[in-house]
Amino acid sequence: MKHSDLPEFWAVIPAAGIGSRMRADRPKQYLELAGRTILEHTLGCFLDHPRLRRLVVSLAADDPWWPGLACAGDPRIERVAGGKERADSVLNALARLAELGAGDDDWVLVHDAARPNLSAFDLDLLLAELADDPVGGLLAVPARDTLKRAGPDGRVRETVDRSVIWQAYTPQMFRFAALYRALSDALVAGVAITDEASALEWAGQAPRLVEGRADNLKITRPEDLDWLRQRWADRH
Repeated sequence: MKHSDLPEFWAVIPAAGIGSRMRADRPKQYLELAGRTILEHTLGCFLDHPRLRRLVVSLAADDPWWPGLACAGDPRIERVAGGKERADSVLNALARLAELGAGDDDWVLVHDAARPNLSAFDLDLLLAELADDPVGGLLAVPARDTLKRAGPDGRVRETVDRSVIWQAYTPQMFRFAALYRALSDALVAGVAITDEASALEWAGQAPRLVEGRADNLKITRPEDLDWLRQRWADRH
């Protein structure tokens, strides 16, 4: 897959969360992985790509760890204040992209700060598959296990047809204006937005699913980080 065949894009990394389930002394994006922080690895997935125009990272206003990172002074990275929820952080980043000259039809890729194992192949695949798509879409993985719907008593109510269920991953890739409008309108309406695709869905669009690698996992619990550390160690 040639990079010349791919569209240029802006990247947004919401990184203002604290990751309480990691039970660590700092937000999970600043935990160490193979000699660097998780966040540095995540940013590197995009900074290494020749089609990146600019990257905006949303951070907590009182974040004391960011200034100590080697990449903090990279001119390709813009820092903005994060918000209370993910959608707020993404909107703040989009507002900065508008100031930087992002056009209505420019592509914006939003990626979780705690997904440092995004492969270059999957990133290029997403860019290629959605290059001419009228809506955009996201990396995702088909459900593999049998799925159960639980009742309030903690007992199984039914088995869900897994053939139509996908796990939503990131990056999620949408046009700048459409994403900005969908997120803004959803927040005004008080709609719960868990990811960018859900905002587009609420706006009446149908994002496309692009099957990616299952190891593009989001580090949420200590065992996730242990697994990734071992996996990376086995490569060397």
